[in-house]
Amino acid sequence: MPLTTGDGVTLEALLGAPPAPRGGAVICHPHPLYGGDMDNPVVVRLAEVFSEMALATIRFNFRGTGGSAGAHGAGVDEQHDVEAARARIAGLVEPGHPVILAGYSFGAAVAGDVAIKHPELSGVVLVAPPLARVDPKRFAGLAGFGERLLIIAGSDDEICPRDALARLREFTPQATVDLIDTANHFFFGKLYPLGQAATAWAHRVLHL
Repeated sequence: MPLTTGDGVTLEALLGAPPAPRGGAVICHPHPLYGGDMDNPVVVRLAEVFSEMALATIRFNFRGTGGSAGAHGAGVDEQHDVEAARARIAGLVEPGHPVILAGYSFGAAVAGDVAIKHPELSGVVLVAPPLARVDPKRFAGLAGFGERLLIIAGSDDEICPRDALARLREFTPQATVDLIDTANHFFFGKLYPLGQAATAWAHRVLHL
């Protein structure tokens, strides 16, 4: 399924839509210059979890990745990609039903940037935000989401180190934070608890 962005780039995307979705989720993949794409296991796991709750899901390849046109935009131009996916999902969901943005690593940073502009979103999920490379203060604008912001990280993640995660929590004190024991940045062997964390949050905060 193609997506067309506001700046005219055509993206490769996969849409999962039940007959009567209870809401919708956009899921953004990790850094494309390091092999990240929409088939990343973490991205696929999040899509599975949200689909099990009857959410419409969309995962896509950022510009310049896989079958998507355009060129890598250092996390800036990619915001157009997320906006296009958000608009597509919003068009599938009945008014009043939840719409969330989720992202993993690089995708978490881009999803967070877009979510700041959309306080009407029902929730934001940041999985392993790359805090070793991005100032945690970048996410301070998400504080208004309160517990509707979910941050999932591994205890052994060198790209999302615990000291930087603590700083992020200072900027977003009411966020829901789930630290997965012994998980690294790639969540090898930890996809099940990652899915459990996302499911528990969605049941509690989105009432799914």
